[in-house]
Order: sequence, then structure tokens, then C-alpha cells
Amino acid sequence: MSFVVITDTSGNLPTPLVRARDLKMIAFPYYIDGKEYTCLDTDSFDGDAFYKRIKAGLVVTTSQIPPQQYADFFTPWLEQGQDIVFVCMSSGISGSCNSARIAADMCRESFPERKIFVIDTRGASLGEGIIALLAADLRDKGVDTAAAAEKLENYVERMFNVFTVDDLMHLRRGGRLSNIAAIVGMVLNIKPLLKGNEEGKIVAFAKVRGRRKSIEQLAARYDKLVVDPESQIVGIAEAGCKEDAAYLAELLRRKNPPREILTVEYEPVTGCHVGPGALALFFMSKKGVRSEN
Repeated sequence: MSFVVITDTSGNLPTPLVRARDLKMIAFPYYIDGKEYTCLDTDSFDGDAFYKRIKAGLVVTTSQIPPQQYADFFTPWLEQGQDIVFVCMSSGISGSCNSARIAADMCRESFPERKIFVIDTRGASLGEGIIALLAADLRDKGVDTAAAAEKLENYVERMFNVFTVDDLMHLRRGGRLSNIAAIVGMVLNIKPLLKGNEEGKIVAFAKVRGRRKSIEQLAARYDKLVVDPESQIVGIAEAGCKEDAAYLAELLRRKNPPREILTVEYEPVTGCHVGPGALALFFMSKKGVRSEN
């Protein structure tokens, strides 16, 4: 094994897949009524109940992981003489990526012979999780740590993150929506299309009328921008809207069927920010796709 692949729970990967691919996972905390929780095991997470509670008014908050916690998590593998590739959530929506970089610098002082790379995916959910899976592929092929990090940075440039939500309130309240001027009231059944831009920030770039139309527009972006679908895993994440996720998967298979579609439920940390009814799509395109609409 050339290096250890570490990621965080916002990557939204199913627990059996995390175990099968030998990924190491650090958990983001979230808080309900002042009590701290984590979700390391997606199999035990009741998403339907969670999103129903949020829809009924439950307020969930989150916080970033501090540098020392990252450093403590990295240390055991460094002590074993292994390099680290850490695949993290977008720096455009969380300060945790910078915390991880600080931790990496701390660890390099103690383990100067080891290589530590922090990969800013500029995404979340499966926009991060699929990059972690690709990191595992490179590890399993015996690719050198530095060469693997370079390839992963290229994958980040090609990963398109696009989604729609039922209510922009959750993104706005959490400060996750960058172009506030693009916010429209959820009147006349107008639904926004959002994406992760070049900096990994969430921006609204289009508006469509109706939920079904918004789902079809996600599929339309896929058909327009996807590259080599037959060779890739395409990700779908949903927050309490499984039927919509199934419809989106059906649309993807019509014109440009991918090798595999991985459908997950948003875990609580990313899910509380996008809100109930969020539906997201993640796929590989050409380099520079983040500037596309």
C-alpha cells in the first residue's frame, strides 16, 4: 500500500463501501438542542425521520474540525511509516480544509520523512466521496503518493457538482450560498439550480418552474457535460426524496448510461445545510467544467 486514504463524513459514502475500500473516516460534528452528535455509520442514520424533523422546524447546527483533532487522527498512520492523502470537503463552504492543512504542517514537523497531501475537493457529499474512491483506486494500483495527489487534483477540476433544493432558507441561514443576489422567493413554484464553482463555493445559476422540471434540468446538464460516462461512477444524493432520486437515475440511463450510479441519502452535516428535498448530481466532465452552466 503506497499511502493511506483518509476522508471525512461529509463525503457521504455508505458505510459498507467505506469498509470495502479501506477508507479512514473522521467525523464532522452536528448539534441538536446543544447536544453533539456524529454520523460515522450511515447504515444507522434514519434520514427520512431526520428530514421530516427539519421540515417541521428542527434547527441543526454544525462546526468545523479543529487542527489538533486532525493532527491526532493522522498521527497513528504516520507513526506506522505510511503517507497520507486526505480528501476533504470544499474550502469554499467550510474552514475545515484549512484546519486540515494546518494539521498537515504540524505533522510534517514531527514526521519530516512522510508525505501528507490535503486534497480540497471543492465539493461535498459525493462530489467529495467519489474523489475519495478514486484515491483508493490509485492506492490499490500502487501509484506513488505525490503522483496520486496530482491525479486527484485533476479529477477535482473535472468533477461537476449540481443540485436543486426545495427551499433556499437552509443554505442562506448557514451562509453556504455565495451569490445572495441570485436568491428568489420560492413563489410561483420557482426552483433554483445550484453548483459548486471554481472556488468550491455554492452559487445559483438558473431558475426553473416546477420540481419535475428542475430534476430534468439536472439530467440535461449531465447529458450536455458528461465525459466517458461508461467508465465512471455517477453520484446522486437526496434529502428525504427517494422517488425524485430514482427518477433522476432513470433519466441518466436513457441517453448516456454510466458504468454505475451510486445513490445515497445526505448525511446530517451536509444535509442540514441543503435542507429537505435537496437533490444533487455528481459526475466527471472536462477540465474546467466548474465554470460551465
